[in-house]
Amino acid sequence: MADQRVAHPGSIHLVDAAAVDQPYADSDAKLQRCQEILEYRFKDIALLRSALTHASGAANRLSSNERLEFLGDAVLGMTVCQWLFEAYPEYNEGDLTKIKSAVVSRRTCGRTATKLGLDECLIVGRGVTRNRSYPRSLVSDVFESIIAALYLDGGNDVVRDRLRKWLADEVRLSVDTQGSGNHKSVLQQYSQRELSATPVYKLIREMGPDHRKAFLIGAVIGPQAFPAAWGNNKKDAEQRAAANALAELHHLPIPHLCDSVEEPTKSSD
Repeated sequence: MADQRVAHPGSIHLVDAAAVDQPYADSDAKLQRCQEILEYRFKDIALLRSALTHASGAANRLSSNERLEFLGDAVLGMTVCQWLFEAYPEYNEGDLTKIKSAVVSRRTCGRTATKLGLDECLIVGRGVTRNRSYPRSLVSDVFESIIAALYLDGGNDVVRDRLRKWLADEVRLSVDTQGSGNHKSVLQQYSQRELSATPVYKLIREMGPDHRKAFLIGAVIGPQAFPAAWGNNKKDAEQRAAANALAELHHLPIPHLCDSVEEPTKSSD
């Protein structure tokens, strides 16, 4: 199974009860494997079994993971909303909504579940893996049902701690792509509120002919200078410099890191 995941990253790997040659065909083995993935031992193992049981493998719809999926969707949304609210005080309601929508989307939930290996733990009916028409959403659904099971068995802290680890990269990506494009405005609001200072942008270097100049600019707030960024004009360079400053202030990877002041990087376009 591990070899298949390496060979086809991102693909879904389901194991039904008929696949006796697979390590997690037995439902008890799936429960054990899932707890290892989650780094959590369930007090009520029936909750986990229900969370992992797709309708195709359940005696009836009420014993499948559909009810837990309903609850998990709400718990996921609430947990991510509180995370974003606390971590990004300089973002307005519209930006937070866009970021949250990207983080809790079916695509993100499915990708995260598959990366963790939860797809291998799904309890499905006989022959499901041979039917290629199964809905791709069943993996995102199990992610939500697992969140509900963790919430009911362990409480808010158990869910919060795991989501902040599992979704950290997704949040950073969503902030970069869905958040406010005006990084200078966001940085100014943040620095004035949190640091009682206003950002200043310093031109460090410019190079190239007049018709194709590149500018290296860094943000400075009080005594602190932040990583500089190249841009094809001063406005773009200042926006990138502001994005770098915001990333460093939030202890996130620098999005426009340049290795040298001698020439712009290819990503500065």
